[in-house]
Amino acid sequence: MENFFSIMKQEMYYGKVYRSFEELKKAVIDYIYYSNERLKAKLTGMSPVEYRLHTSQLAA
Repeated sequence: MENFFSIMKQEMYYGKVYRSFEELKKAVIDYIYYSNERLKAKLTGMSPVEYRLHTSQLAA
């Protein structure tokens, strides 16, 4: 979780000004949904959800 929040702050928080809590809240929610779709090189080109499904199928 620490790694996730560190990356999230680097990508969507630092260097940006949010004018209200609601604006920040929307940005966080949008980021979380985006991170479930984004392909990651560390996960062999799969999204986090795809990678979890793939590894759980291998373990079965």
